[in-house]
Amino acid sequence: MKVILAGYSKTGTKTMVVALTELGYNVYDYMDHFWYHGDKWAKILSPSGGSIEDFKEMYHSVDAVTDAPPYKFWEEILQAYPDAKVILTSRDEDSWYESACKQTKALSSHLIYQLMQVLSPTGWRLFKHHRRVIMALVGIEVRHPFDFSHADNRMVLTKAYRHHTQYCKQNCPPDKLLVYDVRQGWEPLCEFLGKEIPDKPFPRENIGGNVSDKLMATHPAFIRIQREAATTSVLLCLTLCLVTYKYHKFHPGKLLLDKLSSLFQRWFC
Repeated sequence: MKVILAGYSKTGTKTMVVALTELGYNVYDYMDHFWYHGDKWAKILSPSGGSIEDFKEMYHSVDAVTDAPPYKFWEEILQAYPDAKVILTSRDEDSWYESACKQTKALSSHLIYQLMQVLSPTGWRLFKHHRRVIMALVGIEVRHPFDFSHADNRMVLTKAYRHHTQYCKQNCPPDKLLVYDVRQGWEPLCEFLGKEIPDKPFPRENIGGNVSDKLMATHPAFIRIQREAATTSVLLCLTLCLVTYKYHKFHPGKLLLDKLSSLFQRWFC
């Protein structure tokens, strides 16, 4: 482990993934933490908790970590890898909150993304991982895959963001820390990491909160989730066709929809 990105989500973390990769680092981002170490993170975020040894085991072959949940545990990861450097990406608090809301709005309107979490076993594991992470970061419970109400609590979210930023500035050893705005570009980043400045423009990623579409097309976790969801959908359709056929075979002239409606009224009305 060489670089710990301690900056909150929506402070340019996806841009930093591309920048650090360009500088030659092997980077683990949000979906990688779930895909490769979801069980370990479930343990760390559970009542039983984890240990420094867990981080040594998880990230011994990784150069850099970004986004949640590692940024919450930058101190513990630094204890596991004392030679690592810490980068605190930051931005104006109001701008950060508006960007976070834009990301949440993009996900809440992405019906396929939400349904995949219900129709896929891996997708359901991803939802439970996301729920544990949100609880650990801001103390708000996400009730189901269609629940994005946590983004409405501006006071709690901005307070958590402010506390995290100030805590990192005050407690990280100064010689280990770079407080960085991605708008500063290559120069301060490369100087801090001892790298040559690449002969290309500094990247800009996830503009407008569209990262989910890119991840769904490329990340192995989402590729598996989509396959599982497609299989589940086919099985559900076949089951519905079979049930409909059987019902009409033994109840000619009666509509299955009427029967379901009658049962619904009996149970819930």
